[in-house]
Amino acid sequence: PESDDGYRVLVDRLWPRGISKERAALDEWAKEIAPTNELRQWFNHDPEKFTEFSERYTKELDENPAAIKARNDWPNHPIVTLLYSAKDAEFNQAVVLKQWLE
Repeated sequence: PESDDGYRVLVDRLWPRGISKERAALDEWAKEIAPTNELRQWFNHDPEKFTEFSERYTKELDENPAAIKARNDWPNHPIVTLLYSAKDAEFNQAVVLKQWLE
């Protein structure tokens, strides 16, 4: 964690392997707004599927009361850092979630 991370939110449905809760230093684990297991498994971090994944995940977010609550609550924090375990920083759910939140 960095001192300027602000409010740290893990946006994965599954806990990242090899990371202790202490080391993660989270303020929130928002697993209920992560992509559904079905969508996550279908996407499988395949960049060629990212456009469709983005559309489908955005639809899930639009219909998810927990996501709508987060969109209303998180702006109360000056800085929110979305954390994820995907190795690809360009094609992952945090990218889609960030766009949806904005």
